[in-house]
Amino acid sequence: MKRCEWVPAESQVYLTYHDEEWGVPVHDDRRLFEMLVLEGAQAGLSWSTILNKREGFRRAFAGFDPVTVARFSARRVDRLLADPSIVRNRMKVESAVTNAKAVRRVQEEDGSLDTYLWSFVGGAPKVNRFRTLSDIPAETAESTAMSKGLKGRGFRFVGPTVCYAFMQACGLVNDHVVSCFRYREVAG
Repeated sequence: MKRCEWVPAESQVYLTYHDEEWGVPVHDDRRLFEMLVLEGAQAGLSWSTILNKREGFRRAFAGFDPVTVARFSARRVDRLLADPSIVRNRMKVESAVTNAKAVRRVQEEDGSLDTYLWSFVGGAPKVNRFRTLSDIPAETAESTAMSKGLKGRGFRFVGPTVCYAFMQACGLVNDHVVSCFRYREVAG
């Protein structure tokens, strides 16, 4: 079975993530918030680190319920910084709380985070036809626009590269290479 080149065959967590989740369109606000937090937490680290800590993140951040996370106090943030099941970086942990508050504002203004984020791709996944990993860009005009829009609404750790990785993960773009068995399945 042919997969995208970035998937290490020896890692079951990566295989499962690639084969079942990566690139599948997501329209659930809680899941979109989760992926924004995780992609931001990944900055400067390997994705395998994040995948291996994902359950810890889910526990620590109340299942990524933005209403609950938006109410986290400075004391709660300090407790999270002692939790080895997550990435213990103060700026990243604080940004999750800041981003939860920003999600709430987006939901109030736009109806949902889903509606807002998907507006950057016209409401439907952009299906690319990349042949190799080296063909896939690190950022695009859409991810740059998303980054600028999110920053303008108070989000943190949402640079254009983070936004593009988020778009790939949540199916706003289909960046499975055309030879990958998931390409056609995700494209639909």
